[in-house]
Amino acid sequence: MQQYLLSVHHAYDEPTPSEEEIQQAYRDVDAFNTQLRDSGRWVFAGGLHPPSTATVVRVQDGEVVTTDGPYAETKEQLGGFWVIEAADLDAALAWSGKAAAACRAPVEVRPFQDDAED
Repeated sequence: MQQYLLSVHHAYDEPTPSEEEIQQAYRDVDAFNTQLRDSGRWVFAGGLHPPSTATVVRVQDGEVVTTDGPYAETKEQLGGFWVIEAADLDAALAWSGKAAAACRAPVEVRPFQDDAED
């Protein structure tokens, strides 16, 4: 089975949903996580704090330098992710549709490199 990253992207400059909408999204994501686990496709998942909490780490001239994040200056930022196992891209895309509906945000799907591709 191939592993895929399903990454959730949020536009943090958009209005915050109501508390009721947020709680419903949490319930929907919990139900989606249960479906993934029950299907045997679950590998790992996590939600992230806002980009304002990020720290960027670089090496410059042999020195480790840290700066406040986020690294990317863009409207949308990574808000969370799932790592799943799926037979192929079509199966991963089917799961990502359920993920996008549950979390109410766009989900990008990318396969992990395997050892044969190194």
